[in-house]
Amino acid sequence: MINTFDESRGEFKPYGLTCELWSPSIMRKPDRHNEIEINYFPEVGITYLFQGSKVIVPPKKLTVFWGLIPHQIIDFKSNNPYYVCTVPFSVFLDWKLSAPFVDRLLKGEVLFEASEDHSRYDEFLFNNWLKDINEGGSPEVALLEIHARLSRMSIGNLSSEIKGHTALQSSEISQVERIAIFIAQNYFDPIKVSDIGLAVGLHPDHANSIFKKTFGSTLSEYITEERISHAQRKLVATDQSITDIIFDCGFNSISRFNAAFLKINSCTPREYRKRYR
Repeated sequence: MINTFDESRGEFKPYGLTCELWSPSIMRKPDRHNEIEINYFPEVGITYLFQGSKVIVPPKKLTVFWGLIPHQIIDFKSNNPYYVCTVPFSVFLDWKLSAPFVDRLLKGEVLFEASEDHSRYDEFLFNNWLKDINEGGSPEVALLEIHARLSRMSIGNLSSEIKGHTALQSSEISQVERIAIFIAQNYFDPIKVSDIGLAVGLHPDHANSIFKKTFGSTLSEYITEERISHAQRKLVATDQSITDIIFDCGFNSISRFNAAFLKINSCTPREYRKRYR
């Protein structure tokens, strides 16, 4: 079975432990989930949008990122399937991999294997994990092997990672993408819908309308989601106080933050930090 992104799936809905084949498709909205995601492209890579930056994922190199960072495919050159694994965040933290590797993931970086040396072995491993997790094999064995594979990557490949972050040019992207990028780059400021409309040259009502058609949420809702996503990362990756995090991520009211956080996560910030630290 080959999967494609389901645009109707809920925000922050978990995937759990998975290993699947996916077919690339242009994503009209970003995906977010609280798992570590591992991609492997046997032939041709893709281009992701990660919070206002274009990330070109190369083929034949293991790619790892934190799924809580909003990510969406904006370009691909081939319909050939690629491998996707997701590992629950709490499991990943329990592995206690090298601190620089974990820190960079928690800060939102997309990490690549330094070379293609392990490429032929990786495709073999992914095919085994597919069978173990989906076809009545042994998910526990797959998890042990995923742990070992990421351990090898974290120890030997940090110094020469390839990072394909480049700023998007306005001519390359649609109005809706320009709106999403503006929000990603400014959500921690007290921005309003009128500010967004002005920044992208649209009437605020029209900007809100076309954005909701594409992303399924209003501009105000999306800004809140960006801010909560930022708070989640801070809660796990830093020892910063919850009050400081609230104001750093753009909220000017503790009660508003607490209500929004509870609605999205079904727990308090303190409970979230305790669960994932």
